[in-house]
Amino acid sequence: MGKRSTFERRKNGAYPTPAAPVAALIPHLRGIKTFAEPCAGEGHLVGHLQRFGLVCAYEGDIESGYDALEYRFEDEATFDAIITNPPWTRELLHPMIQRFQSIAPTWLLFDADWVHTRQAIPFIDQCSHIVSVGRVKWIEDSQFTGKDNAAWHRFHVQHTGGPRFFAREAIAA
Repeated sequence: MGKRSTFERRKNGAYPTPAAPVAALIPHLRGIKTFAEPCAGEGHLVGHLQRFGLVCAYEGDIESGYDALEYRFEDEATFDAIITNPPWTRELLHPMIQRFQSIAPTWLLFDADWVHTRQAIPFIDQCSHIVSVGRVKWIEDSQFTGKDNAAWHRFHVQHTGGPRFFAREAIAA
């Protein structure tokens, strides 16, 4: 979750993806009809994407016995892209970027600050898009949003040249 939070983390980074960040991603999914969600949790992201007409070809999660870093879900289904809200811990996130981008174009929702760190350097060339979504309200019944800005990051091994940044649209008060 956030790097400045002091509350106890949920097991496996299980924070359901709200609808708002998904709506920001939809305009960037032109040509994508099917997707895989290898960190599905309870399936919130899958449901949001399906409401926009996308078809989930694979849905799995470590809690249901499918470790996204080991299970060969790409052998189970055909899909146009991988779209997921992965765990934000770098020990899991970085191997997921490497694995997923070699399978299909990959959209990952995680903290926007990541791109400004040294640890991002090995991944930046294959990052084609960064779509800012701002602060996300991860806990549904909370009155607060997270403390960190989030963004969708698109990776693919066939891309070179780094990302194009898409800022959030201004919201009228």
